Amino acid sequence: MRSDSVKHGFAYSDLRQWIAEAEKVGEIKRLKGLTWEREIGMVSAMLQRAHQAPCAIFEDIPGVPTGFRVLCNFFGGKRANMTLGFPPGLTRVELSDQFLRVYKDSKPIKHVIVDSGPVFANVLTGDDVDVTRFPAPQWHEHDGGRYIGTGCYSVTSDPDDGWLNQGTYRVMLHDKTSVGIYMSPGKHGRMHRDKYAARNERMPIAIVLGGNPMQFLLTGNEIPYGTSEYDVLGGLYGRAVECVRGRITGLPFPNDAEIVLEGWIEPNEFLSEGPLGEWTGYYASGARPEPVMRIEAIYHRDDPIILGCVHELGPSEYARYRAVIRSALLKEALNAAGVPGVTAAWAHEVGGARMLIAVAIQQRYPGHARQAGHVACQCQVGAYAGKYVVVVDDDIDPSDLDETLWAMLTRSDPASSIDIVRNAWSTPLDPRIPPDQRHKSDYTNSRAIIDACRPFHWRDQFAKVNMPSKEVVRETRERFGWILGSAS
Repeated sequence: MRSDSVKHGFAYSDLRQWIAEAEKVGEIKRLKGLTWEREIGMVSAMLQRAHQAPCAIFEDIPGVPTGFRVLCNFFGGKRANMTLGFPPGLTRVELSDQFLRVYKDSKPIKHVIVDSGPVFANVLTGDDVDVTRFPAPQWHEHDGGRYIGTGCYSVTSDPDDGWLNQGTYRVMLHDKTSVGIYMSPGKHGRMHRDKYAARNERMPIAIVLGGNPMQFLLTGNEIPYGTSEYDVLGGLYGRAVECVRGRITGLPFPNDAEIVLEGWIEPNEFLSEGPLGEWTGYYASGARPEPVMRIEAIYHRDDPIILGCVHELGPSEYARYRAVIRSALLKEALNAAGVPGVTAAWAHEVGGARMLIAVAIQQRYPGHARQAGHVACQCQVGAYAGKYVVVVDDDIDPSDLDETLWAMLTRSDPASSIDIVRNAWSTPLDPRIPPDQRHKSDYTNSRAIIDACRPFHWRDQFAKVNMPSKEVVRETRERFGWILGSAS
């Protein structure tokens, strides 16, 4: 693993500047004339299945105002490193480690309020509010409706202390002036909503439907309770995020956002929401009553862009970006809990960066592997919707699924190497929760912690592996990576 620090810096500050940077490396495809009813979803699904597929911008969409666009598959290829502010040539673990370095070194910088910005180019209120005029796609053929919010985030405030949260929650169209929002139990936005509901008060909310991709990445990860994701992004950029206040609720949102919906969630109003093909690869949660947002204002830039981030079977774009950031936060959580010798951690894409976690350690004492596994499955980053944690020795690359499974198959024993944790925090999106348990609204599951390290007490007698050392692997990649067409 590289020990040197790689230069970090963002070449963009909003979605349009991000597009310009992605175009420089030839990773933007502009597709004209595809329908929101079916074709945008079809192409998006195809792009999700290829890691090196380009980012697509859908233009000239039939039935919507000229200039209204949808962008999908933003996190892949060379643009993945660019999105996080790093040059190409890093492995996934190196990218995660370098992001963690910058994240730890930066201190939150509080966002600032400015008077105006491009998001106020078009202000729709009263009878002009019509969210159906935007090209919200039917992403999958069995979805329960059109989802305008996938690459979005919701802005809410704590009614007790005013703490601002930005969280990623799906948003489905109901009609011109209302949308449905699914917030999973235990998430920060849900905590805010539950507090307002307990007071029988409506909750102010703003939904950003297109904006800085790095801001979206942060809103979908485990930022500590009480911290605003705006301020975390400001720390990463080294300058404050400029926000404007909504004219209805006063909630702040970036002044360069593409589209923002503003309004209220009433405490006792519910409509059927879902299903949506989710990050698990299933329609696990079905359709059920969820709170309704009543939209009182829409703000958008000229020629606005919806940022789409959809889920498909297997490692989707959603999982790829979360894997990099969540793996960094997981490693930091293990270190903060006092687990020594953690060399790498990876939240695997195939499990939506949640259901399969691998942790590599330098074993130092009996029980070290079990300690790492239990902390990984119950810390804030790993607790929600997990399934399996595999702990491996530091000669294994935990981001390599083949290496991780090989270690599990050759260094673990089914009868003695697996611990089970029961009644752990899960989600209605988990397809394995039994129907009778769902009926009781019991969304808990179990976790398997697999010790795939060489048994500590006789590790020195364990058979020697027949693969090159990390140093030789690094030298080979740096000297001969060009043979595979990869950067050194």
